Amino acid sequence: MTWIKICGMTNLEDAQAAVDAGADAVGFVFYEKSPRNISVDVARSIVAKLPLDIEKVGVFADARIAVADICTRVGLTVAQIYVHAESVLNDEYLTALPCRVIPAISLTFSEIEIAGFHVSQENRNRIVAVLLDSGNSERPGGTGETFDWHIASDLADKAGINLVVAGGLKPENVGEAIRISKPWGVDVASGVESRPGKKDPEKIQAFVKAVREMDRKTS
Repeated sequence: MTWIKICGMTNLEDAQAAVDAGADAVGFVFYEKSPRNISVDVARSIVAKLPLDIEKVGVFADARIAVADICTRVGLTVAQIYVHAESVLNDEYLTALPCRVIPAISLTFSEIEIAGFHVSQENRNRIVAVLLDSGNSERPGGTGETFDWHIASDLADKAGINLVVAGGLKPENVGEAIRISKPWGVDVASGVESRPGKKDPEKIQAFVKAVREMDRKTS
């Protein structure tokens, strides 16, 4: 089944709505410029009340901040880190992290070219998947815009890696995104919100339902 992450949690009610709907993961954004930015203390209080089998993903726009410290303090199980030319994830960096990793790429061809992860097989096994997102110079992700899903399908075939598709997904289009890109997982934030930073439980349920319906059609 397609892995589902509901991202941009700012409160326990929204995180619990994602769990109840059947999501596999919830995401917490540690990026001050994001409307979904959350503090370490609030994220830790939410994570402490979530089931053990739900992935708790921290989203970081820059690998140079104290990612390892935040992951430990909050109790995160995965670090989603946007990869830039100056912060390619290498063995030394990955070894210092207390959790697994999802490298995230703001989808431009130049960034795809630099995203060859120079890591050993041991650390490569700690990479859950690579996330493809639409972004720009000011916002590495979370723009709420889609990209050409055929790119994801082509990249997955060539690279042989798990891919998570993000960017502009919502209940109405996630089935088509899955049909075209054939991803390992999908990631949504604004597409299930009533306003930036506040989730709509009905939209979350509709999103998960749409994913599972497409899973049944393609299985």
